[in-house]
Amino acid sequence: MKYLIIGLGNIGPEYELTRHNIGFLTLDRFADQENAPWKSNRLAFTSTVKYKGRTLHLIKPTTYMNLSGKAMNYWMKELKVPKENTLVIVDDVALPFGKLRLRAKGSSAGHNGLKNIEAMTGGQNYPRLRFGIGDDFPKGKQIDYVLGNWSQQEIDELPLFMDKSIEIIKGFCTIGINMTMSQFND
Repeated sequence: MKYLIIGLGNIGPEYELTRHNIGFLTLDRFADQENAPWKSNRLAFTSTVKYKGRTLHLIKPTTYMNLSGKAMNYWMKELKVPKENTLVIVDDVALPFGKLRLRAKGSSAGHNGLKNIEAMTGGQNYPRLRFGIGDDFPKGKQIDYVLGNWSQQEIDELPLFMDKSIEIIKGFCTIGINMTMSQFND
């Protein structure tokens, strides 16, 4: 069984530790834990993890956030991975910091990366793991907040939530989305 795990983020050192890059950060941690090197490939950095007889293809799109669907669509076709075996990891201001929510489908909720995925892959019917980054910003300052760096307290707590995200990814690929949702969504 093959799976495509897409971590959303923006390339470049200025974005590396921003809230918007939680998808990249989570997959970096996963690849590090598995000693899986990253390669620069077409439209994405790619890595491969073997887990319980499954092949997990990790991608970090190099298209920037707003064109993430282009990379996801390309790699789904290139690797012949069906949409139900894809999982998008995305930041979400509607969830408190560290709250994780796995969903089989849903709206973009105004997230430009998800809007592009919908446009490029044909709708909202794809699994996603929403990683709460909170909404501690004044009205009109959302862009500054999501593209801002984590607070020190958030940095201290991030490893715990990223490790939980990795457990969710593993569950998604082994026991399936429904059992993983009932186990991890609160």
